[in-house]
Amino acid sequence: MKPLMQRRSLLALGALLPIAAVAQPGVDRPQPRLPTEPLVFETRDGRRLAFTVEMAIQPEQQMIGLMFRPEVKPDEGMLFDWGAPRESSMWMRNTITSLDMIFITADGRVHRIAERTVPYSLASISSNGPVRATLELAAGTAERLNIRVGDRVLHRIFGTAP
Repeated sequence: MKPLMQRRSLLALGALLPIAAVAQPGVDRPQPRLPTEPLVFETRDGRRLAFTVEMAIQPEQQMIGLMFRPEVKPDEGMLFDWGAPRESSMWMRNTITSLDMIFITADGRVHRIAERTVPYSLASISSNGPVRATLELAAGTAERLNIRVGDRVLHRIFGTAP
């Protein structure tokens, strides 16, 4: 009788956990740090904001992204290079820290910014149009640095090295 009650208690507890807390098959920890490259925002008012970004190029790297990472440093991020313009749709599954997602067109212009995304959320966050890349930064970075739609991103994938 006791084991059955314990099993029921565990099942009840499992029902209370957010579904997003369950890892994707085979993914239960952060991926190792990816190769990094410099990236610079050139804002409307002429400021240059430098970042070091991890490059998520391979599908396996893009699938894991920043999942399970406890923090993203203020001057770092992850750049998802889609290779060619396409609709980008992201989610926060297994991502334990809030992020700003910046969707960037093939010519290096900020197309859309999704600020302060919700950790663990399964909601789709769309670029709302074709983009070459998606950049993930620590939540609040876009507001703190006044990064806006139309700002220019300097990086080799856009044909502009910082």
